Amino acid sequence: MPKAIGIKPEDWRFCVAPMMQYTDRHYRYLARRLSVHARLYTEMVVASALVRGDARHLLAFDTFERPVALQLGGSDPRELALAARMGEDFGYAEINLNVGCPSDRVQAGRFGACLIAEPGLVAECVATMSDAVQIPVTVKTRLGVDTLDSQPHLESLVSQVAAAGCAVLILHARKALLNFSPRANREIPPLQYERVYAIKQAFPALPVVINGGIQSLAECSRHLAEVEGVMLGRAAYADLDLLARVDEVLFKAAPKPFSEAGLIEGLGDYVERRVAEGVPLRHIARHWAGLRQGRPGARAWRHWLGTHLTRDGSGAAPFIAEAARLLRALEGSPEGEQTPALRAS
Repeated sequence: MPKAIGIKPEDWRFCVAPMMQYTDRHYRYLARRLSVHARLYTEMVVASALVRGDARHLLAFDTFERPVALQLGGSDPRELALAARMGEDFGYAEINLNVGCPSDRVQAGRFGACLIAEPGLVAECVATMSDAVQIPVTVKTRLGVDTLDSQPHLESLVSQVAAAGCAVLILHARKALLNFSPRANREIPPLQYERVYAIKQAFPALPVVINGGIQSLAECSRHLAEVEGVMLGRAAYADLDLLARVDEVLFKAAPKPFSEAGLIEGLGDYVERRVAEGVPLRHIARHWAGLRQGRPGARAWRHWLGTHLTRDGSGAAPFIAEAARLLRALEGSPEGEQTPALRAS
């Protein structure tokens, strides 16, 4: 049954999109250091791999990351229900069904964007998952797929998944093109925000989150006049300063001065724990490239990081100390003093 009763739409006010090879547990830990309120999503996990594979490895996350949503890919209702229950047992706050990814991998598995053509199957999957768990089940989809992108078809899909138990709809404001690469699908299909707004108007009781092409917090604020939430992908990943300002700008939290050097030093215990478990240092620190984005010293920082990530043998503590020293020097430079201080919760 629907889990919409009792949920707080403001929990989805700002979301960081699930992105393969980007939103792993190490990025999410960093993101949570920057924002208390941002809703974080895993990379897509294929339900069959979760049910039949190493669930502990696929689902592992640090409790500090919470709330975290688990995004699942698949089209078998039974497998999705089992995977959803496993996610709930691991402590995830939400199960999200991927109905929008256009990659060859998901097409071959009959899930992702190709499911837009099968609203009945999507609804069955949502209903089965919703019956299996107590946490919200949500859907992330696009406006359409290939030539099947009319507003009536989209409304039919939304109507069916809402009736099946979808608590929140995340709508990427582009259609999907199955014969194009994922990158081309982020650039070629035109953005049609007005169609997302129209869905919200047609389904006023269903919380809607808008996704696609949003680059700034000012744009977020404009969209939030029309829908309950916004979801940013690469803009939030590439510009960590943007993510650091989310709580203050979108949630009216009091600003808390926080230096980039202090941020990195605060990650020290986490990094040392993960490295001690056998995680290569470069897998963790590669997510830090977005520090100082658009500000003096950004290029020097990226160059230093790229060079030192090839030297995993240096150890976590010396790496952290050297990174903090460089960032502190950049923050304290005359050029750096002309830029706003990074803030985080």
